[in-house]
Amino acid sequence: MKKKIPTFKSDRAAETFVEKADLTQYDLSGAQLTRFEIKPKDKSINLRLSEELYEAVRKRAARAGVPYQRFIRLTLEQAVAPKS
Repeated sequence: MKKKIPTFKSDRAAETFVEKADLTQYDLSGAQLTRFEIKPKDKSINLRLSEELYEAVRKRAARAGVPYQRFIRLTLEQAVAPKS
């Protein structure tokens, strides 16, 4: 049986663990893909939404574990991405 990943109190503690640990000994089945946003956000838009749509977006973003504005941006990126 594989070991459970410990909980860390800081990013530095997590970095130290990853540098030293043999990750093949740990259960990574619950790992989630993390997407880092590196490009600067230099344009701003203002959207008017119904209260119902606004609340639905906020709830979906919370379920996805991201801030609602990032959720909107990710959804827009997905909508305009080339289909493969």
